[in-house]
Amino acid sequence: MIHEEVSKESTEKSTRIAVQVTRLALRDFMRGLEKYKNKPKDSTPKGKQSVKELVRQGQGVSAIPLSSEGLRDFQRLARKYGVDFAVVKDKEVKPPLYTIFFKAKDMDVVTKILDDYGKKQTKQQSKESIFAKLEKFKAIVAAMPKKVKEKFKENVR
Repeated sequence: MIHEEVSKESTEKSTRIAVQVTRLALRDFMRGLEKYKNKPKDSTPKGKQSVKELVRQGQGVSAIPLSSEGLRDFQRLARKYGVDFAVVKDKEVKPPLYTIFFKAKDMDVVTKILDDYGKKQTKQQSKESIFAKLEKFKAIVAAMPKKVKEKFKENVR
């Protein structure tokens, strides 16, 4: 009998504590949810996007043509500098030609990107390939005279 009353009382206390903890957790969750709802949303896309999304931002659009060889490098540099851009492929031209659209306000940054790209291309062109260097050294080694070893035996007693 006493055992049942103690058991019932402890069950009620643990139930009350569980309800309080649940209520506090729910209250904290709701506060966090309200903070999340009231947070201003920045829905403008960044980086590479479609032309439609770029024009929709209403900041004016400029364009430059670019060959397929420089597209990957341009995209890498544009991401580095945080430029919003869109790429459109011209299908009528046999070697693929791409048109890069970007915000007009980013013109100075795009100029910097093109300067960096130009420097990178000239550096790559002036760089001699490893295979060419190897062939050059092979020719030098082949032109060298070979040493003739003299063989003689000494008699030691």
